[in-house]
Amino acid sequence: MLNKIQSLLYILNINAMIFINSLYGHPCYNSLHDNNSSELKLSKFLKLDMKHFLLQTQHYLNQETVDMTPQYGDTFDFIIIGAGTAGIPTAARLSEISQIKTLLLEAGSHENLYMDIPITAPNLLLDNNINWNYKTKSSNKYCRGMNGNRCVWPRGKVVGGSSTINGMIATRGGAEDYDRWADMGNEGWAYEDIHKYFKKLETMNIPELKSDTIYHGTDGPVHITSPSYKTSLAEAFLKAGKELRYPIVDYNGKNMIGFSYVQATIMNGTRMSSNRAYLHPIRNRDNLHIILRSMVTKILIDSSTKRAVGVEFIKNNRTIHVNASKEVILCAGAIGSPQLLMLSGIGPEKHLTELGIKVIQNAPVGENLMDHPVFFGLTWTINASISLTSSELFNPINPYMTEFVINRTGPWTSPGFIETLAFINTKHPDKHSGLPDIELLFTGIQPINCIIPTLINVKDPLSLWIKYGDCHSWFTLPILLKPKSRGRITLLANDVNVKPEIVPNYFDDPNDVKTMIAGIRTALKIGQTKTMQKFDSQLLNITHTECKNDEYDSDAYWECMIRIQSSTIFHPSGTCKMGPRGDPTAVVDPRLKVIGISRLRVVDASIMPEIISAHLSIPVYMIAEKAADMIKEDWGYLEKLR
Repeated sequence: MLNKIQSLLYILNINAMIFINSLYGHPCYNSLHDNNSSELKLSKFLKLDMKHFLLQTQHYLNQETVDMTPQYGDTFDFIIIGAGTAGIPTAARLSEISQIKTLLLEAGSHENLYMDIPITAPNLLLDNNINWNYKTKSSNKYCRGMNGNRCVWPRGKVVGGSSTINGMIATRGGAEDYDRWADMGNEGWAYEDIHKYFKKLETMNIPELKSDTIYHGTDGPVHITSPSYKTSLAEAFLKAGKELRYPIVDYNGKNMIGFSYVQATIMNGTRMSSNRAYLHPIRNRDNLHIILRSMVTKILIDSSTKRAVGVEFIKNNRTIHVNASKEVILCAGAIGSPQLLMLSGIGPEKHLTELGIKVIQNAPVGENLMDHPVFFGLTWTINASISLTSSELFNPINPYMTEFVINRTGPWTSPGFIETLAFINTKHPDKHSGLPDIELLFTGIQPINCIIPTLINVKDPLSLWIKYGDCHSWFTLPILLKPKSRGRITLLANDVNVKPEIVPNYFDDPNDVKTMIAGIRTALKIGQTKTMQKFDSQLLNITHTECKNDEYDSDAYWECMIRIQSSTIFHPSGTCKMGPRGDPTAVVDPRLKVIGISRLRVVDASIMPEIISAHLSIPVYMIAEKAADMIKEDWGYLEKLR
């Protein structure tokens, strides 16, 4: 055990160094290397309270589930592919039935304590050991400011999946999002049908919200809180919203539209991944078996009966077949799930035939790709020392590192630096009910300015971000919530190790451009409020060369900037679309069963027929909770729990 703890401390040290050195050429790097070496500063941090940290680490390691390797030909009732945001809850709920034997397959390894420090979330996206590190196809219409005109698309390759590397922001979406799913023929997915699952998965720890038992749960596995640390600018952002006549809301309650402090999947100051929420409490269940570092190569399907019968995977250079007596459940996400379906013979007939894949079921797999694009170009400098700069945040002379290690408090508990957010309807700004079309993320914790160029893979370090990188400032990210554009995912080879081609088609529909520009203009209005002007907020004009011929602040100017400086907020969805049988665009039916194939389901964000007005983590938990009940019901187990 001591060796494991020492290894974890080594990982913590190495990851911290990766984070700092990845910023080379950015002001964050310079501030951390000022006067003393970063190595010395990190050493001081790691020696702050070693005994306390060792005890915490040992407790953490004791919670992890044990990796096992089955024999070739072993049989399980259910085989679940992907131990992520969807796969883990599905497995955990099925294992509530003692006679069910479930196998959970994961390509990555266990998460570690370093991953659960909330403020390190952006750093995790740089670690290829826990990130699939996908990239979009090169385009001259979007991602033009990125190296190779390709946006990075991080996805979690670790137990917990993307819930282990995401920004931890907890949002559900609006009732109309789900009612729209039902209107498309997906019976059982209206808001009145799925609301109970949002409550079931949740333990609300925000004092002013936990008493609202109409909308919030009190004993679910996923703990939600509001980070205790907030800069003065966060409060100012809410006041600016009031100045623009927006209410302060519980965006996971009756109405979404308005301003709010962030609700986050954090418990006791640390990340609440699906692993910590669902697996840690049941780590000793003997009917749930977990295999790590295992690459699934295909779903085994009997072509004569069109029935899923098992899974083929590779572990330690051995190819192993395992059988499913009841079902195979695919939870590999909006990229992994369509890739595996196509490699297994389920997908567009022409496309699969061209790659030499035997077609078992012709289906529109990989179509209907949706994402939430975000614009990374809005930073304001201020003349007051009320934000938090990188040199202040990571300087061990300040108490922030110590506060986190010992008490799990302070700015290191901030979910990926984000403090507050707003949901707005740009087409009807005076309407405070219904669905928003833009989300605005806000932070007064400055390091996000420094690391954005690295995170989104920009072509150059953007001199103004360098120049003002360690100044007191605030930052707003407009997110397009209801894009009309659709992309696709296709295979490049009949090989699971060859990443698929991702074509998001951001801003293909001109209405998406108009809405994003409207979101930017709302953000500019916030900067112009009396509240924000008290700090002399000044927008940095970070103009790319190819946009300089357009009149500044014109629609043409902002469209140019959007196509250069927008990227993903990590919400791919829709590629195994849910729809009623008979819908030619559907891959799975409302029971999440793959149409045309028996004993095979998909349970993850890929089933979304339309993307919702929210970050996807909480909705994917909901999908998994509902799917587990449907599976139990279909196999006659649900009544046994009542």
